[in-house]
Amino acid sequence: MMENNKINSSATNLFWHRRDLRIEDNSGLFKALTSGQKIQAVFIFDSNILNLLSNNEDARITFIYREISRLKAEYQSLGADLLVLYGDSIELIPQLALEMGAESVFTNRDYEPKAVLRDTRINELLAKHKIKFIGAKDHVIFEKDEITKGDGSPYTIYTPYANKWREKFKDQSYTPFPTENYFHHLAPINSAQQLLSLEEMGFKENKKIDFPPLTIPDEILQNYHETRDYPSIKGTSKLSIHLRFGTISIRKLVQVATTKNPVYLNELIWRDFYQMIIHHFPQSVKEAFKVKYERIEWEHNEIHFNAWCEGNTGYPLVDAGMRELNNTGFMHNRVRMVVASFLCKHLLLDWKWGAAYFAEKLLDFEEASNIGGWQWAAGCGCDAAPYFRVFNPTLQQQKFDPKFAYIKKWVPEFGTKAYPEPIIEHTFARDRVINRYKTALNEIA
Repeated sequence: MMENNKINSSATNLFWHRRDLRIEDNSGLFKALTSGQKIQAVFIFDSNILNLLSNNEDARITFIYREISRLKAEYQSLGADLLVLYGDSIELIPQLALEMGAESVFTNRDYEPKAVLRDTRINELLAKHKIKFIGAKDHVIFEKDEITKGDGSPYTIYTPYANKWREKFKDQSYTPFPTENYFHHLAPINSAQQLLSLEEMGFKENKKIDFPPLTIPDEILQNYHETRDYPSIKGTSKLSIHLRFGTISIRKLVQVATTKNPVYLNELIWRDFYQMIIHHFPQSVKEAFKVKYERIEWEHNEIHFNAWCEGNTGYPLVDAGMRELNNTGFMHNRVRMVVASFLCKHLLLDWKWGAAYFAEKLLDFEEASNIGGWQWAAGCGCDAAPYFRVFNPTLQQQKFDPKFAYIKKWVPEFGTKAYPEPIIEHTFARDRVINRYKTALNEIA
């Protein structure tokens, strides 16, 4: 779909926006702008990704579309433009680079397996025409092999990784990439390209979801260590969607976290950790990091799974979390752990079912963190909770939502005859999952 997409032929190099929807403090854009050539920015609504989405009102597409509209306006205010295309990026990027006479295509690296395969293929196609494909590190602080053990092997346990991360962070100076100093290297436009509509791509605007604002909540970050576990209060930043799509710089947020709250910084380090894991162990997307856990005999009870999806399990904290997710695309982090543990250990359903459902629903869905979190809950991840640790949803509610404020918001029928009885009894479920895991792992004496 290249019609109406002609650009100024004097532009040579290309910068490809992906999960970095901002101009300021953008590592790859800075590298492109300082390459010595004029730069044309582009974003592609990739049909290979969009065609996998089951909901034509997927709120993430609405969010991206709004941010692309904003980003395009920013470029136009600088006398340039953001070229927005729809189609297969593997075809469009080489085609566009050839049309431009580009010497190089710049972008920010992605570490998820499908993205790596896509970029490898694009690199091969560009190389046939002697066009360089140049990546930059942008959505993590440390990538790939920058944090490793003494022998060069990757960490698979969070705590020593985090200690090394902090040690290395202290030794390096992090300042924003001053892209604003080089905006004069953007390719000028003769006429602005009209932005294609959502409808042209087969989507509708989702007007039901309120997206979190792009502001760093100072008071919340200062009190994060005290408030983050209580879902009924505003105790988390809700910046995860902005990190996911790069509307905020991870460097900026880490700098704030280092001065405001070390507990919040820990969460950002976990994110780097999972990105490193998916880079070194891409097979973990489809199978348990601890391979022997693939021997677990899961139940295949679709009635239980549907009750979990719909928030009708009879466990109010679980149900509140799932209904919050279904209605807002967000779920409080403490509750995410509870609902994930409930699926895997109470219902004995494969963590892959839950990971796929989260992938469909979460606004801030990030494959590395999603897989890491689910394998942690199931006990099969690189640094997971032990399999015999089974969250008691009732005790979790008593501790973190003692007045049922969160529950009553999302489960209004709680406490009435309309609310269902628990679909499974806790002690039975706990004994069953521990025995099932022991059997699979050959740990029965």
